[in-house]
Amino acid sequence: MTAAELHQDAIVIDGLIIAKWNRELFEDMRKGGLTAASCTVSVWEGFQATVNNIAETNKLLRENDDLVIPVKTTADIHAAKAAGKTGIIMSFQNAHAFEDQLGYVEIFKNLGVGIVQMCYNTQNLVGTGCYERDGGLSGFGHEVVAEMNRVGIMCDLSHVGSKTSEEVILASKKPVCYSHCLPSGLKEHPRNKSDEELKFIADHGGFVGVTMFAPFLKKGIDSTIDDYAEAIEYVMNIVGEDAIGIGTDFTQGHDQAFFEWLTHDKGYARRLTRFGKIVNPLGIRTIGEFPNLTETLLKRGMTEAQVRKIMGENWVRVLKDVWGA
Repeated sequence: MTAAELHQDAIVIDGLIIAKWNRELFEDMRKGGLTAASCTVSVWEGFQATVNNIAETNKLLRENDDLVIPVKTTADIHAAKAAGKTGIIMSFQNAHAFEDQLGYVEIFKNLGVGIVQMCYNTQNLVGTGCYERDGGLSGFGHEVVAEMNRVGIMCDLSHVGSKTSEEVILASKKPVCYSHCLPSGLKEHPRNKSDEELKFIADHGGFVGVTMFAPFLKKGIDSTIDDYAEAIEYVMNIVGEDAIGIGTDFTQGHDQAFFEWLTHDKGYARRLTRFGKIVNPLGIRTIGEFPNLTETLLKRGMTEAQVRKIMGENWVRVLKDVWGA
């Protein structure tokens, strides 16, 4: 089987996309052969603004139902594959939308949200992000984790502080994830995870999606798809071939104003970080170039079975465990 044939046959899942939502993006997802993608519908927004985002998303999915279908179960992922469409998993990059209401967790689950990151860079009512002194998981945070376990929403720890992450991993009765991270063993950065952190989540049944966000890669904006593949190999050597997948963090189509919003606390307050120019690795600059990743992993010596796991099978397994369907 050629790399192109394998990519076409495999289940391909991107565990984090925060690109600009429109038909052009969905067309590129089909070009890239994406079976499903976890797409951010909330970062700094509260309850009402997030519900508004979901309403807009539902309308967009209806208008483009020749290309995409909503995903609430892993059966929906398989249905997307069979139909030649891309399944859209709605996800949050911050638990801020839950506000101080535990009941909102189930409401968002019923609206189709499948993955929620506990914090985005800073402090919220649940815990602490990776750009602040980390006070760990709050009492309310423990309740939120238990409720997410109960209703079937996956806890994501990508932008979460080390102590809060450790306490979520220990508190959760279901697998949790770093949906999009890179190893600090290749580059020191507050957003990257140490070998110890990667091993800890895997040892507790968790999952790691490897990102290709250039500022966190060793060579920055000069990175290529091989540098991304190197990071995937590095993480796999720590967590094993069953606890790893893809979470690109594609920001396709967004302008500088969007990055300004992302990089300030709550979208408007103090500056947290500065990215400068964002250029994805050469060879996978757009979602449409996703097949190049399958080819690169095979060329570098991975087996067909390993590539299938990394490209999507592992995501399906862990999501079924969390979602229960």
